[in-house]
Amino acid sequence: MKHRAENHRSDRIGWLRAAVLGANDGIVSTASLVLGVAAAGADHRTLLLTSVSGLIAGAMSMAAGEFVSVHSQADTENADLARERAELKSDPAGEQRELAGIYVGRGLDRPLADQVAKQLMAHDAIGAHARDELGFSPTTAARPIQAALASAASFSVGAVLPIGVVLAVEPTNLIIWVSVTSLVFLAGLGAVSARAGGASMGKGAWRVAFWGAIAMAVTAGAGALFGAVA
Repeated sequence: MKHRAENHRSDRIGWLRAAVLGANDGIVSTASLVLGVAAAGADHRTLLLTSVSGLIAGAMSMAAGEFVSVHSQADTENADLARERAELKSDPAGEQRELAGIYVGRGLDRPLADQVAKQLMAHDAIGAHARDELGFSPTTAARPIQAALASAASFSVGAVLPIGVVLAVEPTNLIIWVSVTSLVFLAGLGAVSARAGGASMGKGAWRVAFWGAIAMAVTAGAGALFGAVA
């Protein structure tokens, strides 16, 4: 009997989260920056310098922030694994009973749970405890460098989109064009990320575009207010 391959998407969680967060932040923060400075009355050259500077600073900030936060997660995971290795070395029988108790809680009867725990620990004791006691898995393991690079790259791609609009559009129509195109970009990002994750594309597009619109409106309002009082 031929085995049917199952198309799961959980292995995309790590890079998809970082990529979507970076691209979303790149579009929203750069577009908001452009709208805020434009609403304050800045000239076209200032808008370009501001947006490019925002791209560079944002990409570096995203990379550093992702690396530090995910590395902290990795440190915690490694500390838990080291503690588990020490417990397996000092009290293997107790750890086997603990693992069997987990399987009993999941529905196995005690004799079968004891047998499963014994065989799994004989095969890979730390792997069994990491997976079933600590809840670690290869698909959700912390990868700091991967997360940092994905965030920086996706932020840069997202930020380039409103910057391209700034380059292509006349200054008199800049606010309208940046606002509309950025919402289109955000909706497209939401739809694509939802598709990659197996969720509803419509809901994903609406959610990302809605909160992006709020962010841009608040920033543009603050820029207009500052330009009026400065």
